[in-house]
Amino acid sequence: MTPQFDDPIGRAVYDYHFHAINQPILVHSDDFDDDTIEPNYLFRAYRQMPPLEKKAMSLCSGTILDVGACAGAHSVYLQDKGFDVTSLETSALCCEVLRNRNLQKVIQQDIFRCGNQKFDTILLLMNGTGIAGTLSGLEVLLHHLKSLLNPGGQILVDSSDLIFLFEEEDGSALIDISAGKYYGELIFQTEYRNWKSEPFSWLYVDLNNLENAVEKNQLKLDKVFKGKHYDYLARITF
Repeated sequence: MTPQFDDPIGRAVYDYHFHAINQPILVHSDDFDDDTIEPNYLFRAYRQMPPLEKKAMSLCSGTILDVGACAGAHSVYLQDKGFDVTSLETSALCCEVLRNRNLQKVIQQDIFRCGNQKFDTILLLMNGTGIAGTLSGLEVLLHHLKSLLNPGGQILVDSSDLIFLFEEEDGSALIDISAGKYYGELIFQTEYRNWKSEPFSWLYVDLNNLENAVEKNQLKLDKVFKGKHYDYLARITF
């Protein structure tokens, strides 16, 4: 049967939450072999979070906007800790799950249409720079996120430097610049059961390029956590 174009991740989250179906989500990209995401991982408790996410949880303060809340792993933890959390998600199916998990503030909306409120912490995890799509899109995203921050507010975002994919044995990196795009700009497509997403752009960004985009928006960057696989957590402030 030919897959329908739809919301694979939302359907997988919905099926796991309401029907206990844990069938993997497939992730396709021309740049990688197919990968999988187990839906139950999207519901992980604090004890199951990697150290980078635990560090982000410890840095959260004030009113919080959880961008791309998905199944609500971070929103649920933070609300249980007493924080005022707004869970932002474009998927209607994920929003049904978020509300059923008793999250008090769930908004089905694209981040760029969000502009009526301001927050003390904006949280973008699971490679949060991804939604920017491209390096130029990253500058636009940060400009918009800045407008959503209260004075003294912060953006907590993680990503990975994909340079390791191009490293030679001597430690040098061989990158084909003739491709005309940054090596962290990828195209993904997700699939679950009989549903496929439309192809979408996703950005992995190294710290230098992130810092350049931050400075262009007159913001400041602090690297607060470095992972073992070229991943990092950054804190962005006024």
